[in-house]
Amino acid sequence: MQITVNGNSETLAGPSTLEEVVVRFRTSAAPCAVEVNERLVPHSKRTQVEVRDGDRIEIVTLVGGG
Repeated sequence: MQITVNGNSETLAGPSTLEEVVVRFRTSAAPCAVEVNERLVPHSKRTQVEVRDGDRIEIVTLVGGG
């Protein structure tokens, strides 16, 4: 299955939940927001969302500062 994560083409061997994808591709332990095909997915729903071929996923870490 081909997906795009943060602009990079990635291959998944089989069915995966959004939570599994976040764990695999997350680059920081900081809290993050996740979008699938430009739609924000609440943290509580990540284990229920099945990733599909062609999905575009953005994993965004929140940054503060002044």
